[in-house]
Amino acid sequence: MGEDYQLQIEWLGHAAFRVKTGSGRVIYLDPYQLKEGEEKADIIVSSHSHFDHFHSDSIKKLMKDDTIVLGPESIASNLKEFNGKPIKLGDSFDYKDLSIELIPSYNIKKPNHPKSSGWAGTIVRSGGKSVYHAGDTERIPEMKDLANKNITVALLPCGGTYTMDFDEATDCAVDIQPEIAVPMHNWDKDLNEFKKLLNEKDPNIKVEILADKVLKV
Repeated sequence: MGEDYQLQIEWLGHAAFRVKTGSGRVIYLDPYQLKEGEEKADIIVSSHSHFDHFHSDSIKKLMKDDTIVLGPESIASNLKEFNGKPIKLGDSFDYKDLSIELIPSYNIKKPNHPKSSGWAGTIVRSGGKSVYHAGDTERIPEMKDLANKNITVALLPCGGTYTMDFDEATDCAVDIQPEIAVPMHNWDKDLNEFKKLLNEKDPNIKVEILADKVLKV
């Protein structure tokens, strides 16, 4: 393993992803409604405490003896169920050949995810590549800072109900300047419209729709 990619990204529905490093480390981001038999996790990251992002049943299915569960300090009480490790926003957790950084994620216009809650977006880095999982968010000023972090893949919510719609999410992609943008948390919308809109705004950002394929970078 390892010669073909640094990060392998698989969308598991909603805002749930499995990320594997080239060396075979397995990271889950916001696992939700997962079935029995999924590959066990080295690390699980939950962005916030809403049930569709901190889903205890899914986390239990992924646990092995040495699985590490991470999340922002604001959900420390939830993490206790799994002897998890709370991380301060802006700090990083280093694990073997990868690092995980938590950054702010919040709503400005909608009330569902206030900045005061201290919830998180997640950046996973390994082998010079990175994936940013935005969590439940709107377009926030902190995203412009990500343009300096060389994000390889940005996973962006775009359903419009509790997070951004296509227009706002594609504006975020322009702010972040990833190599690749992946729409998620989309409430069954036609993601080809997201792709078309971002291509119009910035044709240099590639769009990948991961409904039934795995992205390797």
